[in-house]
Amino acid sequence: MTAARDPVDDATLALLLEVAGTPKPGNVDRHRDLDDLRFDSFLGGAVGARAGLELAADDDVPLGEAFERAVAGMADRAGTNTQFGCLLLLVPLLRATVTEAASSSGRLDAAAVDRVTRDATVDDAVAFYRAFEHVDVAVADPPPDAADLDVRRGSDAAPALRERGLTLRDVLAISADPDDADRVPDRNAREWVEGFPRTFRAAEWIRTDTGPLTDRAARTFLGLLAAEPDTLVAAAHGPEAAREASTRAAALLDGAAAGSEGVDAFDADAVHGADLDAAEGLAAAFVDEGINPGTTADLTCAALYVAIRHGAEVAP
Repeated sequence: MTAARDPVDDATLALLLEVAGTPKPGNVDRHRDLDDLRFDSFLGGAVGARAGLELAADDDVPLGEAFERAVAGMADRAGTNTQFGCLLLLVPLLRATVTEAASSSGRLDAAAVDRVTRDATVDDAVAFYRAFEHVDVAVADPPPDAADLDVRRGSDAAPALRERGLTLRDVLAISADPDDADRVPDRNAREWVEGFPRTFRAAEWIRTDTGPLTDRAARTFLGLLAAEPDTLVAAAHGPEAAREASTRAAALLDGAAAGSEGVDAFDADAVHGADLDAAEGLAAAFVDEGINPGTTADLTCAALYVAIRHGAEVAP
C-alpha cells in the first residue's frame, strides 16, 4: 500500500513531521519558536512548496525549475525562508521516486538518486541560483577562485555558469569539498555528490525505531547532529562552535563514543536510545546561544521522506 501512495503527499508529510518533531535543539519545533521564525511559518512553507514538489514528480519538468518553484511557493506562503535546504534534498528524491517507479526495481535507493543528480544540467544550476532571489539564505563566502559563482548573485551568475559549463551537481561539488581543511563542508551539497548516504542511513534509524514518527525524527536529528558538525552553525559561529555542538548532541545518545564522527559512527541502537528529556535542556541552551543546526533539520526531513517511502507509518 505504501508504494502506491502519492510521493508528493509523502514529501509534504515529511516537511510537516520534521518541524513537528521535538525537541530538536536550536531549531523551531512544535514547542518552540525562534525570534525570527515561527512554527506556523513552517506549516505555511510546506503547503506553499507543494506546487514545486508536484513538478519534481513530473519527469518532463527540469529539476532546477521544480526546485525554484518549490522555493518560490514556500517563500510566498511562509513569508520567509523556512525549508530551502529541505527542498534541495526532497526535489531529487522525489524525481528518483517517480523514475524508479517506472523501472524494474521500483524502489527508491541511493543509486536512483545518484542517477538523478548526475543528470542535472547547466540550466538546472541557473534555476538553482534564481531560487536565491526569492529568499535570504545563510551561506558562507565562496572560495576566492569562485567569487563569480557566489549563489547570492542569483541570476547575475548565469553567464559564469554557462561559460564554465557547470551543472547543478558541479556547483554543489564546490561547497561539498572546500579547499580549507578546517572549513565545515556543506552537508546538503555532499548528499548531492555522494549519493545521499546520510539520508538513507538516517532513514533506517527512523524506519527501525518505535513510537510516534515525530519522536523518531527528534532522535534522528540528534544522531545526525552528533555525527557531523552542522553547516549552518559553522557559517554563523565558526567550525569549532559547530564541532562543539555535535559533541554536546553526542552526549545524549545511548553509548555513543566520545569523538566519533560520521554518519556510520553511530548504530541504530545509539540513536534509538537518545535521551529526549535531556535534549530539552540542550534545546533551551542552544536557543539562548543562537545555535541553529538548520542543515541537520534538512537531512532529517529527507530521511523522513525516504523512511515513509520504505514503509514507516504515522499510524500506531
